[in-house]
Amino acid sequence: MALRKLGKDPESPSGGSPTIYLDDTKDTYLVQGVKVDDAERLAMMDLPDHETVVEIPRRMVQFFLEVKRAEGPGV
Repeated sequence: MALRKLGKDPESPSGGSPTIYLDDTKDTYLVQGVKVDDAERLAMMDLPDHETVVEIPRRMVQFFLEVKRAEGPGV
């Protein structure tokens, strides 16, 4: 497995989380963030038992966009 760290939240007080990774082998993203335990928000999602939801700040979207720009059109 080849994980590439794309970026950490630059405003994280501890500098450790959230973090976004790209798995080059599977061509998928892995997102490290705060686990969502809010029952009201979870009830609004169609979430299977084997999945979970993590929360990241909106400003982290830049790391997804950087990969798309770096790889060029058609990604």
